[in-house]
Amino acid sequence: MEQLIKEFTQANIGKVREKEPLARHTTIRIGGPADVFVEPDSIESLKKVMEIIRKHHVNWRVIGRGSNLLVADEGIEGVVIKLGDGIAELTIHEEEVTVGGGYSLIKLATTVSRQGLSGLEFAGGIPGSVGGAVYMNAGAHGSDMSHILQKAQVLFPDGTIEWLSKEEMEFSYRTSVLQKKRPGICIAAVLELKKGERESIVAKMQKNKDYRRETQPWDYPCAGSVFRNPLPHYAGQLIEKAGLKGYAIGGAKISEQHGNFIVNAGNAKAQDVLDLIAHVKKTIQQLYGIEMKTEVEIIGRKS
Repeated sequence: MEQLIKEFTQANIGKVREKEPLARHTTIRIGGPADVFVEPDSIESLKKVMEIIRKHHVNWRVIGRGSNLLVADEGIEGVVIKLGDGIAELTIHEEEVTVGGGYSLIKLATTVSRQGLSGLEFAGGIPGSVGGAVYMNAGAHGSDMSHILQKAQVLFPDGTIEWLSKEEMEFSYRTSVLQKKRPGICIAAVLELKKGERESIVAKMQKNKDYRRETQPWDYPCAGSVFRNPLPHYAGQLIEKAGLKGYAIGGAKISEQHGNFIVNAGNAKAQDVLDLIAHVKKTIQQLYGIEMKTEVEIIGRKS
């Protein structure tokens, strides 16, 4: 990894760190070290990063703002690329919004609502990046990214950059083509919003934010919803019905506010969370015959 770090540093691509604890970069505050951690300061720098990675044939992985993510205690092998402020340009032209993949989704929702643009009210309390939201088709309150995305700019591992239309993104529930079929990095998105009455748009977004604060455990570090809803059922309701609210393993605990949230109640390890997930899956399967699938992405070295 020394040669890799040397080349990243010489290429002047932004922040480069060795053995960076990923607990510093996840909303649940859990995660071992990345062998190499880079935060490119531009799209051109990101392209250089990918070029060096290809040259050395090392594993790589992209993160945004670290929500919806559980990183193993053993950390991540290879290079972790963080899309941050260096890839976060914003342009608003009438009802069309072009935004970088590293831009905060909450900040974007707030900005456009104040300009009287409707369509992102659902995202007011989702603590992720735009790129991550596109990658997983993030949503809430009956809407998601597929409702507003016009096209996404994607950097593929071979260095090519393409604009993919909404149809080409193949969105479904918490899924896009970028996850498995065509792995790539969403570096920008063009969103199609609608002009409306500023006061009512801001009020609706604030109502959504307030609802999340009242029903979800934002006073503890967490990764967001842990399980996908096994429709027509809801994960949180099944977990509550099973009497699992408040159940803890180590420093990880199922929230007493919302059954579909696992919180870091104090120095939790990733293994604590994994054990808790396994316990929920087993319990719900035994009680109701329903298979629970995780929404939170679990990544990193196996112990």
